[in-house]
Amino acid sequence: MALANDNGTTGVSYHDNTEVTLLNTWKEWRIDLQLFADQGIDLTNIKKISIGIGDKSNPQPGGTGVMYFDDIRLYRPIPEL
Repeated sequence: MALANDNGTTGVSYHDNTEVTLLNTWKEWRIDLQLFADQGIDLTNIKKISIGIGDKSNPQPGGTGVMYFDDIRLYRPIPEL
């Protein structure tokens, strides 16, 4: 997944399981937004959200199936005690 600001700065997060697309069940993926902030993304100014599969710099032909993306949302951080 990638987030981009108006100025073109883009931050990317990769799933820990490189074979997650081969699962035939629903899989939740929680991403800590701090990961994007650490890459220079201004989280108050998001212009684009991109979801991709594979390697953008080395695309491969083929692949079949259906993927569903739903419930993309933000959660407040859990307060520390």
